[in-house]
Amino acid sequence: MQGTGNDFLLFDGINNSYGDYSKMAKTLCNRRYGVGGDGIMIAESSEIADIKMVYYNSDGSRGEMCGNGIRCFSKFIYDEGLVNKKKIKIETGDGIKIAYLNIECEIVKEITIFMGEARLNSKDIPVLIEKEHVLNEKIIVLGQEFTISAVLVGVPHLIVICEDLENFEVNKFGKEIEKMDIFPNKINVNFIEVIDRNNIKIKTWERGAGRTLACGTGSCSAVFIANHLRLVEEKVNVETEGGILKIQLKTGNEIFMTGMAETIFKGEVIWE
Repeated sequence: MQGTGNDFLLFDGINNSYGDYSKMAKTLCNRRYGVGGDGIMIAESSEIADIKMVYYNSDGSRGEMCGNGIRCFSKFIYDEGLVNKKKIKIETGDGIKIAYLNIECEIVKEITIFMGEARLNSKDIPVLIEKEHVLNEKIIVLGQEFTISAVLVGVPHLIVICEDLENFEVNKFGKEIEKMDIFPNKINVNFIEVIDRNNIKIKTWERGAGRTLACGTGSCSAVFIANHLRLVEEKVNVETEGGILKIQLKTGNEIFMTGMAETIFKGEVIWE
């Protein structure tokens, strides 16, 4: 499945058993020797929600949450009959998220996810800095100075505001920033350009996956930080490299994300 260009392999872990998810992610997500994907998601039973989403990045590392992934996951569990609801409570590594499905003629057209609340505390993200928040701080990477802001929206995100995103070297600087010592758990790096009060552009280097066409939690983080810095309003269209996401902030730190999800193909994996 894909959500604004972020692609995933999804599995029914309620009726099947797969074993080592980390190995499965590294093997199957390889775009030369496997199926190819940014990560895998497995649907499992939950004792506290309607269903549980287990997520692994393409490098085999466990991810707490994935914004584009959870939209794909929501469509997957509805289409496969694992949950027959339009409002679904999904257990993730970052708590329970709520998915609202826009369904026409039994087809899931669009999904809105209540992403929870953004957290700015440096210790929560985490960032090793002697300040409570990381907002408009300076770092030097490969001899170039960047102004950064950090936030936790399911997973840790760094926001870097650029003036000319089209010509910015995302891969060069993204992979360096991701692994800096001040980010003990590594970090997702989002480079953004503010177009106007209701529109931004974004390019993302994802922790554990590298350059991706879109990042749902990254888009939410970008809008939250840009709004916190008074650069945008509470409703913002985010132009990712894979498509548009609609982000809305409510009551301070609450974030809602709306976008599409598409099934590309179905197949059978023989996994031993």
